[in-house]
Amino acid sequence: MNQNAQDNAVALRARLKQKRSAQPAADKDRGALLIRGRLFTWLASQRTSLKNAGMPDVRHIAAFWSMADEPALQPLLRQWAQDDSLTLSLPVVTAPGQALAFRLWTPDTPMQTGAYGILEPQGPEAPPPDVMLVPTLGFTRQGDRLGYGGGYYDRTMAALKAAGHRPRASLGVAWACGDLSAETYQPAAHDERLDGILTDKGWALAAPNL
Repeated sequence: MNQNAQDNAVALRARLKQKRSAQPAADKDRGALLIRGRLFTWLASQRTSLKNAGMPDVRHIAAFWSMADEPALQPLLRQWAQDDSLTLSLPVVTAPGQALAFRLWTPDTPMQTGAYGILEPQGPEAPPPDVMLVPTLGFTRQGDRLGYGGGYYDRTMAALKAAGHRPRASLGVAWACGDLSAETYQPAAHDERLDGILTDKGWALAAPNL
């Protein structure tokens, strides 16, 4: 990415953060509830379809621990954790410039504050995810994702793909105000596209069938 594109991305991230912070708390609560409901329904329907078709089930979900201005996923994670047929994991930053690691999480897993002030689990290493939920600041309707600038998820998705462990679905979770349709945004060559993007207004990019 050239310097002008980098500068534009920095300014764009700042504007998107301002937009999401300006949302009323009640709208955030309601929007997060809708996102959790749609994710729960999507996964349940996909698992039913896979079972009926005699296909391998979804077992491993790599989620993320939502920060204050992100759609809150924690209640959904606790709900999923009650299903013994699912395992959940959360990302861990192992070193700058490296792919993320994923460690198993349950509501009883000890947590510690990681490199960016985000809580990380201290559980054992997780298996490769079948479904990966990705925090998404900005997005296009084609599946391009604007993150926070660290490149962690792009490296992680590239590493999983290179190892033959590409998730069956990588789903961005975003606020609808992150839609980049009206912006001049050009993803970098190394940016990994998402398979689906869910917002508080619905699917901006429909999730795939597994």
